[in-house]
Amino acid sequence: MAGSVKVKSKKRGRPATGKDPFVGVRLPKEMIADLDLWAEQNGTSRSDAIRQFVVLGLKSKGQKR
Repeated sequence: MAGSVKVKSKKRGRPATGKDPFVGVRLPKEMIADLDLWAEQNGTSRSDAIRQFVVLGLKSKGQKR
């Protein structure tokens, strides 16, 4: 008689994509509308527009509020 069959247990949640970690942000509706408009006018997605603005903000040195 053969041994028992091992069953692989299921993992919970969505599988890892192996990409960059998710960072969520809350924005006012007006800012989201402006962001979506800018993204549409520049042929990009909302996520990519946010990434571009963050890069621009990080590159602007010496400008303190």
